[in-house]
Amino acid sequence: MAGRSFAQWGNDLYTGRRSYPIVQTRSRWFAVTGVLAVASVLILVLQGLNLGIDFRGGSEFTVSGVATKDQDLAVEAVQSVVPGDEARVTSVGQDAVRVQTTELTKEQTDAVADALAEAYDVDASQQITSAFIGPTWGQGVSQRALIGVLTFVVAVAIFMAIYFRAWRMSVAAIVAMLADLLIAAGVYAAVGWEVTPSTIIGFLTILGFSLYDKVVVFDKVRENTTGVLEQSRSTYAERANLAVNQTLVRSINTSVVALLPVAGILFVGGFLLGAGALRDISLSLFVGIAVGAASSIFLATPLDVALRVREPKIAEHTEKVLQARAGLVEGGADDETLAAVAAGSAQLVPGHHLGHAAQPRKRR
Repeated sequence: MAGRSFAQWGNDLYTGRRSYPIVQTRSRWFAVTGVLAVASVLILVLQGLNLGIDFRGGSEFTVSGVATKDQDLAVEAVQSVVPGDEARVTSVGQDAVRVQTTELTKEQTDAVADALAEAYDVDASQQITSAFIGPTWGQGVSQRALIGVLTFVVAVAIFMAIYFRAWRMSVAAIVAMLADLLIAAGVYAAVGWEVTPSTIIGFLTILGFSLYDKVVVFDKVRENTTGVLEQSRSTYAERANLAVNQTLVRSINTSVVALLPVAGILFVGGFLLGAGALRDISLSLFVGIAVGAASSIFLATPLDVALRVREPKIAEHTEKVLQARAGLVEGGADDETLAAVAAGSAQLVPGHHLGHAAQPRKRR
């Protein structure tokens, strides 16, 4: 019964029998997005991202076959050799510990390895490995990550402008995707997990998912608003709102299908196995997919409408439709008359839906 009710709900959204004023209440969603964006900026500025060794450089030790994964033992071992060094210790798998420090000399590296071997009661030559990543490597990785994100954003802007032949949709999509990236980064900073190359891959992946979801919604908006100026029954905002409602179920289904396996990877890789790469990429994916789906519904299309209604032609047409509708209401027209006048368009009278008759007519 629950599945049938959900299917009926989706059918009602598509036909226009049920509708949510998402576009009409866009100021509310803009405010929510603004609050989340400001909060993310504050977290990033005050707390900052916990950059991994691949970005900041330093020395890394892996202690395998340990009987206990007490992180304090590693911290004390490092500080016994390098006082004041804030070692970053994480668990790896079932019986290993990873210790990251600042850049150490050869003598300090050997001394830290011996101290870790003594602390965890392991053989330093067989159960402890060390590696060094210089600052030049970290700077190169950071630059490539930034170039990758900027290249993606520019390519998306060009694609959206060419595909939809409307620069306002392109701007709305870019702003929504940047908001997705900012909020996801804020959540990542708040959690405090390390930013690794796997994290960057996750961020680029969520941008791709966000773009896909917005293209689907905008494609429906374009279909519904084709020829909107040639009729006087519905406004651009109303037809765009119908498009959002029609794609709402699809966005929910796609997001749930994508989030379930990512949640499984996040739980198993991050909390059970302690696998760093799985944890890093799954958290960014989980947050990004959820935020991307929400922004496609509550930010991208409302922002496009906010830009389009400022166009002189759209504004004039909207005023014309509202005046005609007000005249009918003041004239005492009943619901049947209003429905007859509104035949062939969507949500012409606030709160009044027309079922299959609400769908925009395609010209032959």
